[in-house]
Amino acid sequence: MVKHETADWPLEPGRDETMTGRLNGKTAVITGGTSGLGLETAKHYIAEGARVVVTGSNPQKIDTAVASLGNQAVGILADVRSRVEMAALAERVKDQFGGLDILFANAGLGNFVPVSHASEEAFDTQFDVNVKCVFNTVQALVPLMSKGGSVILNASGVHGKGMAGGSIYFATKAAVRSFARSFAAEFGEAGIRVNSLSPGLVMTPFMERTGNSAEELDGFGAQVVGIAPLNRLGQPEEVAKAAVFLASDESSYMTASDVVVDGGFMNV
Repeated sequence: MVKHETADWPLEPGRDETMTGRLNGKTAVITGGTSGLGLETAKHYIAEGARVVVTGSNPQKIDTAVASLGNQAVGILADVRSRVEMAALAERVKDQFGGLDILFANAGLGNFVPVSHASEEAFDTQFDVNVKCVFNTVQALVPLMSKGGSVILNASGVHGKGMAGGSIYFATKAAVRSFARSFAAEFGEAGIRVNSLSPGLVMTPFMERTGNSAEELDGFGAQVVGIAPLNRLGQPEEVAKAAVFLASDESSYMTASDVVVDGGFMNV
């Protein structure tokens, strides 16, 4: 079951009709929305007029995130790997808002480990969080969406690359990219769009949780910067702006697509 919520659903279902934000009046759910790209996207969604529900796995981080987002955000502690908890989240969203317009399946983790040192636990953990959680999230929340709904899957800019030590993580993101194609085909008749968003290397707390040393991360960052034509790391707001585009009506004829925001790393 859902174990924590930061407030008693203070969000107002109505919005000021004079607002001109691209997401005015829409309701969004962002998994993994308490830090990094998820939190930055939540800020941009709210600035564009949306109500945002963020999920996470740490009660203190949820409280801190919601405090920074203001009264158009609410936080829920939910394990994205659990169908039970995601179903409970869906019920709360349905009870409060009656439906859902935007779903950003963003939660994930990554760890670089060579094949020779990869444990079964390391393999299972990454596939559980990066693949199973995306399926559970979509399965639970898409039934709340109607025509015009937008689903965004965080596929990462590595899903089309290969690199030593990245076999497990890269494969999980290739699976997410595949999900976007099949989900788009399945939900298209209902008018629901599904696209993947593939960020490049952006220095967020996600990188600190990879389990890799600072030296290893610095080496990976240097390798990415050396390949990417823009020769720099990305900024969270650059990815969040793409997430706004995919959530808005500006991308109304896009589905099954992959929006790559990685300085050119994957495509050269």
